[in-house]
Amino acid sequence: MGVYHGKDGAKTLRWRKHLSALLLCVGFVIVSHIGQAQIEDTDNSPIVEICPSQGITPRNTTFEPGGIILTTFDKLDLWVYDIDNNRRYPLPDSHPCGANCQLSPDARWVTYHNPTTRTFDIMRLDGTDRRPFVDIATEVHWWDSETLLVWTPGHEAYLRPIETDERTYLDTQGAISIQPGGFWGVVIEQQGDSFLRKLVYLDRETPREEIILGEDLPYFNAHTWSNQGWLAYVAPVIDPASGYIGGEIFGIQPNQDTTPQQWTRLTEVYGAVRINGYTINELSWSPNGQYLAFWVMELLGPNPEADAGNAVIHILDTSNGEIRRYCGFATLDHTPNPPRLAWSPDSTHIAFGGNVDYDTKGYLLLALNIETGALTELSSGLYPAQGSPYIVAWGERP
Repeated sequence: MGVYHGKDGAKTLRWRKHLSALLLCVGFVIVSHIGQAQIEDTDNSPIVEICPSQGITPRNTTFEPGGIILTTFDKLDLWVYDIDNNRRYPLPDSHPCGANCQLSPDARWVTYHNPTTRTFDIMRLDGTDRRPFVDIATEVHWWDSETLLVWTPGHEAYLRPIETDERTYLDTQGAISIQPGGFWGVVIEQQGDSFLRKLVYLDRETPREEIILGEDLPYFNAHTWSNQGWLAYVAPVIDPASGYIGGEIFGIQPNQDTTPQQWTRLTEVYGAVRINGYTINELSWSPNGQYLAFWVMELLGPNPEADAGNAVIHILDTSNGEIRRYCGFATLDHTPNPPRLAWSPDSTHIAFGGNVDYDTKGYLLLALNIETGALTELSSGLYPAQGSPYIVAWGERP
């Protein structure tokens, strides 16, 4: 539920089986300094608390910024919430989607799977101007504003312009995500009883390059690419006080550097923490590439599922290393995944779904002002079609 009541005690289960493997992975352990995507200050900045003076408030007649939010209000359809007109409606020939719906870099288009034709199409966020795209695919992502990245059922991936069927295939063996506008990919390889995560250059015409990132460990392996080509990723570290495995965020822009940089030092403040959940691609970059939003849970024991306390939103400002903690909302509804965070196109607000104690509204569609910490209830009655409330996208009106 979604009101901050402090830490939640939980039974202790064993999570130490990965400890020896973790100590052998030096790809992230050797990194000891802070670096930011647009680094200006390497000092270890403190965590700044952003605590609004009032609780969640209903929206006024108008709300800025406007636009359209795609989410779910039932288990059958993808829904439009029109912020400017404060109304919502289901989209025909659609269904709730996660990775199958991807927002374009200009926040005006979205890819989606059409259940009627069983093709991947693109459309405006209000459901207009629909265009069939490809009929044999498992996922379709935006590589840049004019090019889409298509994953096939055979786990091959190719680039193709929106307007033509010209294809450029990539070397995607073991790859789970690919850099927007680039050719680096996150690759997972088995090594004995554990899995190694690394960056690999996927252009078939270029000699294979690799950058080791470290062990891939469930609940400590979230990652996301920014539109500017930066990879932010969670890696496991050991809290020296408790001996528990926790997570920290690291970053790298492989086009420019081959050494990951540590972006957070949450363990020094909280002890061991879990960042986000089981799904690996849910760190949330702001559209302008300055901010990274994520949920932080203090670990009260060694198991990241059973021993995680309240989840609280944090935002890293990559221009100066400052981390903000937003204390207006927290939730224990975070396993396997906390609510997805979706940025407004102007990078000033975050939308998410939260269930607040002692009301009958179900999951609320909330908007967080990242400067003031103010929380606004835009709508109520979200349906957790993905297991937890899932905001697909916040984009521009046509």
